[in-house]
Amino acid sequence: MKRFYLLFLVWVISLSSIHAETQYTFGLVAKSQGNPVFQAARVGAVDAAKELSAKYGVKITIDWRTPNEEDPQKQAEAIEQLTLSGASGIAVSCSDANKLTTAINNAVKNGVPVATFDSDAPASKRFVTYGVDDILCGEQVMDELAKVMGGKGVIGIIAGNQNAPNLQKRVQGVKNALKKYPGITLRDAYYHKETPQDAAAKIEQVMQSNPDITGWALVGGWPLFTDNALKWKPGTVKCVSVDALPAELAYLRSGHVQLLLAQQVYEWGHRSVEHLFNKVHLKKDPAQVRDISILIPVAAKDVDEFAKKWDKWLPK
Repeated sequence: MKRFYLLFLVWVISLSSIHAETQYTFGLVAKSQGNPVFQAARVGAVDAAKELSAKYGVKITIDWRTPNEEDPQKQAEAIEQLTLSGASGIAVSCSDANKLTTAINNAVKNGVPVATFDSDAPASKRFVTYGVDDILCGEQVMDELAKVMGGKGVIGIIAGNQNAPNLQKRVQGVKNALKKYPGITLRDAYYHKETPQDAAAKIEQVMQSNPDITGWALVGGWPLFTDNALKWKPGTVKCVSVDALPAELAYLRSGHVQLLLAQQVYEWGHRSVEHLFNKVHLKKDPAQVRDISILIPVAAKDVDEFAKKWDKWLPK
């Protein structure tokens, strides 16, 4: 009788384990809470978690650990906290690669795989990075700006956080492509805090001291996230910008901006969760460490159709 009871108990435990739901928690550490591109990434991550949970019969939770404003130290602390709490994997957009590499490596050392998106830490032990090729991104911005400027004029670059490796590469890409256009002169690349107010103030300040500037290459769309940031008469100064957020679309409609190059910001989160899930559940590594996404050109004629995407991407 005792032996029968023990066999029955083993059978019950085995049956319970078969039907137990596998659970994963993936940490998402973006650069800042208020930036709509990272809000869209969060929605993408949550959607991917729902889709994969339903498809594979598992439970995936997204743990959003993004600082209110850009702060690489807080990002590093978030990675450490996620590691200590037993996260199944982490995806991070690095504000400062140098300050985050150690935190990423420590997570990996403790068995937590790390993916990066948008802004990489190439010297770290992350297993994949998803986003645009930043050098090519900068080159594309410059090529498109040269087209709308007719190959002549004076330009400035709005460049964001000087410590962000992705932005450094984009600026380098602009400068690389500029060599093809001898009729265009670069005044300078202008760095600033990645807030709409700081970026808009920087443009206004530079324009006051450099009224001969006739074109702007924006390697990020920060000044366009706020109203009335561009003070010139539409069309008198040409502008091409990365990103195509709802606020930026208004500048296409007004004619202040000639072209937006949209990053696939929703996919930052969605694709990162897919990579993490493939790694921990399917035991499958990506084909390549760099998973490159393309930029999507958005002109005035495309505004209304592209705007529909944001109805899904931004939380109500």
